[in-house]
Amino acid sequence: MKTLKLRIKDRHCKVLDQLASEVNFVWNYVNDLCFKHLQRTGNFFSAFDIAKYTAGASKAGLNLHSQTIQAITEELVLRRKQFKKAKLRWRVSNPKSAKKSLGWIPFKKTAIKYQNGQVKYGNHWFSLWDSYGLSKYNVKTGAFVQDSRNRWYVCLVVDNAATLASKGTESVGIDLGLKDFATLSNGQKIEAQRTYRKYEQKLGIAQRARNKKRVKAIHAKIKQLRHNQLHQESTKLVKNYAAIFVGNVNAKSLAKTKLAKSVLDAGWTMFRTLLKYKCENAGVWFEEVNESYTTQTCSCCGSRDSSPKGRAGLGIREWTCVQCGTLHDRDINAAKNILALGHERLVEGILALGY
Repeated sequence: MKTLKLRIKDRHCKVLDQLASEVNFVWNYVNDLCFKHLQRTGNFFSAFDIAKYTAGASKAGLNLHSQTIQAITEELVLRRKQFKKAKLRWRVSNPKSAKKSLGWIPFKKTAIKYQNGQVKYGNHWFSLWDSYGLSKYNVKTGAFVQDSRNRWYVCLVVDNAATLASKGTESVGIDLGLKDFATLSNGQKIEAQRTYRKYEQKLGIAQRARNKKRVKAIHAKIKQLRHNQLHQESTKLVKNYAAIFVGNVNAKSLAKTKLAKSVLDAGWTMFRTLLKYKCENAGVWFEEVNESYTTQTCSCCGSRDSSPKGRAGLGIREWTCVQCGTLHDRDINAAKNILALGHERLVEGILALGY
């Protein structure tokens, strides 16, 4: 399955805002109902139990589809179990509140209809920019969602997503970094865009002016540009290679250091997530390998003691192996070692299956 995200035209924002407010009302009602039931009985409500209290809500004045109300209760029960909380956060509809919740209107297959560049929900038709050709897909479920710039999108889960064909016959190792976003084992380097750094000054001006609307717009633009770059680079790799091995750099730990801004701006975790699902869709082998000592080990002779002192830091970009005399670029050497580790894992897997 695949999720398609399409922009709703701005003239429908007022209607969607009203529907989102009704979704928040149902969420808060069910959230409070479950909490009071837990206090009285000591037991949690299931989605089936909640259905008795929400039955007929669509006929009682709410403009929401019955499948939307059902999806809201199912989502609440799921998140309550996930976060292990008796009561979840209240959803705020007031547009002037600093804690206003972004709009969200879930639905199921029977609640939506697509026709001639429009989607119908309830009695409303919403025009959108159909960049995917929705008529080719079989919609399973989805939701209307709002971003921080008050733009509305429809996210649709489809089950017959077009397969991304891979023309590659070679394998590649990828070392993720900050100076260069990614270095491939064949010597190719992907430049780091540093999207946050480009807009950091404008963001600081908006924050000092306490212009919340402008701050939200800049953050949304940074997110969109970063996501766009990661999508483009991951698609290129999947199309050009038959096997992809990536180092399992721990972004969460590095985000607690003085490199936090650069690490979070790079988007390593999102990049690996995109690579993984695209590889699965295209039939490309994907594996995350332990990248420990890949920078310090010679990719030619395998010696770990032949590199210079201080090699674990970021200051030394090139070094010569004492054992075999090979001149190494730090990142390319690491990518080659990641590729070798990936091949070892493949061989072990084949032997295990054969055994």
